[in-house]
Amino acid sequence: MATSVPQRKFFGWRVTGGAFVLALFGWGLGFYGPPVFLGVLHATRGWSLGLISSAITMHYLVGAALVTQLPALHTRFGLAPFTQAGGIALALGTLGWALAAEPWQLFLAAVVSGIGWSATSAATINAIIAPWFVRARPAALGWAYNGASIGGVIFSPLWVAAISALGFPIAAAAIGIAAALIIWLISAKLFARTPQQMGLAPDGDTQGTAPVSVTSHHARPLPGALLWRDRAFLTLVIGNALGLFAQLGLITHLFSLLLPALGAQRAGFAMAFVTVMAITGRALIGWLMPINADRRIVAGIGYAAQLVGSLVLLAAGGSNIPLLLAGIALFGIGFGNATSMPPLIAQVDFVKEDVLRVVALMVAIGQATYAFAPAAFGLIRELIPPAPDASAGAAPWVFVAAAVFQGLAIVAVLAGRKP
Repeated sequence: MATSVPQRKFFGWRVTGGAFVLALFGWGLGFYGPPVFLGVLHATRGWSLGLISSAITMHYLVGAALVTQLPALHTRFGLAPFTQAGGIALALGTLGWALAAEPWQLFLAAVVSGIGWSATSAATINAIIAPWFVRARPAALGWAYNGASIGGVIFSPLWVAAISALGFPIAAAAIGIAAALIIWLISAKLFARTPQQMGLAPDGDTQGTAPVSVTSHHARPLPGALLWRDRAFLTLVIGNALGLFAQLGLITHLFSLLLPALGAQRAGFAMAFVTVMAITGRALIGWLMPINADRRIVAGIGYAAQLVGSLVLLAAGGSNIPLLLAGIALFGIGFGNATSMPPLIAQVDFVKEDVLRVVALMVAIGQATYAFAPAAFGLIRELIPPAPDASAGAAPWVFVAAAVFQGLAIVAVLAGRKP
């Protein structure tokens, strides 16, 4: 039986809409921006792919360091004010990428943008949604994270078009100011409220109704270091990190690999197609996944789709457009669930009091791991070039590496299943 979803008049669905918008701008600037910036800075500054990829790595490492502290920072400063500050930092950092004239300036901008990215990324979205939903959390979290996918649909071609029409600095300033202003407004209007303040119960239930729990009977409190010795936690963290490493490593370089066969504008729309498929996959899971489904198996299926997509992209050889599009579709169908499924697994595998901590640590470790993916995949491109007679967009070992890491993610996430 699919997850029951309450009426949308429930204020929690307004909060979900706000989280959708936050994800749209957070990912639009902090996730989908750097792959486009990579190609622009390589072409306009003449900096190597390895150097720019290392700056992207710095962006994610700084974000990962801050994400581990998000529960404490939200408690100290408030979720809404901290998210507002993150929107400003993300806008300023993005402008710094555009204005950087020397490599050290690029790395300084990456520090600032990384701070902003951490405050608007997956752990924050989960923290916004968690108090409002229990049994409908797959649908709510899936809808909120679809803002990230819509961010890709909008921002991948938008960045290309805006930079081409306005230049990088003006495009970054205009988009950054709009993002910071909207994040400020939705945080003040929606994220500053809690169900308790409004006298509401999760899922829109009537106050006093016995709460529904989806937590596994295997779950036990794991204070302190006990969490780090728990098989469910370790396999979830490892599977999430490996899957995201493969995903970000490939997505960072995919735009530039598509350029020779498709051209700039069509490559931008191909990147948007990845996220159209991500929306489709995440929406299907969020609304149709039974409440008692084995969520680790569902996550494994998503990684498997990406693995097959990577192999199809390998077979395309950088020039076969039908295979390129097929590979993008398969890669994209699992793309969104790589972000939304791990928090939903955490909801089942851990007691309520541990979930926010588990998700924050999982996101931080995943981000610290995938922070090295752009540089690692960049080195693969530079150190193992394709054959001399291959298409300019061919990068066989990039796709092989992505498939291997996706396969390892499947093994890890399934290893944490309870009998």
